[in-house]
Amino acid sequence: MNFRIAIIGAGLIGRKRASALREFDDCSLKVVVDIAPAAAQALACESGARSETDWKKVVSRDDIDIVVVSTINNVLRDISIEALGQHKHVLCEKPLGRNVQESLSMVGAARDAGVVLKTGFNHRHHPAIFKAKQMLDQGVIGDVMFLRCRYGHGGRPGYEKEWRASQDLCGGGELLDQGVHVVDLFRWFAGDFGEVMAYTPTCCWDIRVEDNAFAMFRGRGGIVATMHASWTQWKNLFSFEIFGKKGYLIVEGLGGSYGPETLRIGRRKPEGGVPDEESLRFDGPDISWKEEWREFLSAIAQRRQPLGSGEDGHQANRMIESIYRSAKEGQVVSL
Repeated sequence: MNFRIAIIGAGLIGRKRASALREFDDCSLKVVVDIAPAAAQALACESGARSETDWKKVVSRDDIDIVVVSTINNVLRDISIEALGQHKHVLCEKPLGRNVQESLSMVGAARDAGVVLKTGFNHRHHPAIFKAKQMLDQGVIGDVMFLRCRYGHGGRPGYEKEWRASQDLCGGGELLDQGVHVVDLFRWFAGDFGEVMAYTPTCCWDIRVEDNAFAMFRGRGGIVATMHASWTQWKNLFSFEIFGKKGYLIVEGLGGSYGPETLRIGRRKPEGGVPDEESLRFDGPDISWKEEWREFLSAIAQRRQPLGSGEDGHQANRMIESIYRSAKEGQVVSL
């Protein structure tokens, strides 16, 4: 099957999606949409596609099978629901809408239309993270006891004027920027969680949304997951740790400005002492976008839910909402 694709939103992420799908012989980018004509034209020219400024004209076209929605958050729902209603498969970038209500409506639209809805959780496909999940599933570190994740960057001059810092346009702050990736990884590695205690301060930037988020989740069997997502990290950082009864898995870096992507595997010794440890390093370009696209196409072909499904996006939004609610109420809340 040849998949005919429209990308709506020609910014950084739209360009990453276009680059990834070029590597697949069964995919052709037909049209690029952006409200900025120059942006749409530039990406379309690179890809041998046509450009358009009105997404409504594109999602109803008969020559489109897949719609990639890579816009700012406040229009993710409307575009996705319209595309799903036209029986197009949709990859919607994270977060899956600005809140639980928006994501739930998108999941329902996909179900009603009988098409595939995928949330753009490319972090699952970073090789160190993907390898860590395989090793966990193989029982290398035994049953999970707790997880920790720190993820952040330092913004840039004028960050307070960008759309990410707008409650209306984004739906939140750092939680819906990077924190949503963290909660998705927590669920992927440890399943659903039942309660959370959180704090969402605005420490530095002159904005009305959070620039930091601290949260502690408790899940089945007493598993605890703690996160800190930050726009005041100053030097980019990604650190994801999974500790089990037999050892640990530690992912650091995402490549580029986040440093080399590595996976440390620690195996606990029955007699005690320093664990045996090995380290894997994943150099080279970021393959997460390509591998996520491969998984999306496979899910469509096999008529199954993809890894990082619409439901996964909805559940991530439920976790985000619980963080906001806990921070507002100043107490532990149930999901």
